[in-house]
Amino acid sequence: MKLAGAEASRFLAKPDPNRAGLLIFGADTMRVALKRQEAILALIGPEGEAEMRLTRIQAADLRKDAALLNDATRAVGFFPGPRVAFVEDATDGLSATLEAALKDWRPGDAQIVVTAANLTGKSTLKNLFEKHLNATAIALYDNPPNREEIESELAKAGLRQIPPAAMSDLTTLARALDPGDFRQTLEKIALYKFNDPTPLTVDEIHALAPATIEAEVDDLINAVADQNAQAIGPLMRRLEGQGILPVTLCIGALRHFRALHLAASDPGGVSSGIMKTRAFGPRKDAMQRQASNWGMHKLEDALGLLIETDLTLRSSSRAPAMAVMERALIRLAMLRR
Repeated sequence: MKLAGAEASRFLAKPDPNRAGLLIFGADTMRVALKRQEAILALIGPEGEAEMRLTRIQAADLRKDAALLNDATRAVGFFPGPRVAFVEDATDGLSATLEAALKDWRPGDAQIVVTAANLTGKSTLKNLFEKHLNATAIALYDNPPNREEIESELAKAGLRQIPPAAMSDLTTLARALDPGDFRQTLEKIALYKFNDPTPLTVDEIHALAPATIEAEVDDLINAVADQNAQAIGPLMRRLEGQGILPVTLCIGALRHFRALHLAASDPGGVSSGIMKTRAFGPRKDAMQRQASNWGMHKLEDALGLLIETDLTLRSSSRAPAMAVMERALIRLAMLRR
């Protein structure tokens, strides 16, 4: 059986204990690991591994000894309760072994959970689990967690009061971060709001979101976009001392001004355009203000200046790169006058 989307998310949160096998595969190893962890936890409970009801089998070991899986599924544990035989990093080379194990599986045996990297449409392993009457195959793509998944994760921690503005920022953050970082952010939010009955706010999400390279240059880029030329020099010295390269600053500025241009040129207006830029919290409000103040045509001029600066930085010019970048940002801050 093949599951996808919300149906797959619900199954992973509460797998059917009567099914013989579960295959989770995808290109993002972190996403696969998180979902596998969630499924196994739901099957055997938080004490399952400590009670030796989880058997881990590496794919390389199973290729050497096919009997390992049958032994794991049939073994009777010392502690009562459901059991899982987990096969990690499987490939098509194990299809025959897994097919035999699924064929021999009987109610009461340990459930077989298998993880794999990205599998093609012709994959024998993928087709085995999709076509088997008592097994499930779930493909995990690079799509960020949806609203239902985010609500489910927060509900597990007791957070149920999530206003629309906070949920909008969380879904934006889910698209901006990789799955592991986003999961850690949700855990931080849950800990911060532990025993706090008040609704989750946008400011709390912004304060708990992880810092990124873009966040390091946010002050500088905002100073430029807000036409605060006097603040550029001191901020440049501070960032230069932190080892941030001029090209990094140029890429950050280009990304920011492209987002402003996208918002300013949106047919639905600036507010509609800002929703497409993945900005959240106070940053979203600042970008909306900046896009309105600059206007589409001035932002086109700004992008032209930044692209010219980027080409200079990547050329064989002997001009000091940081000085070139600083001069460009000062010109940019004064461009709107």
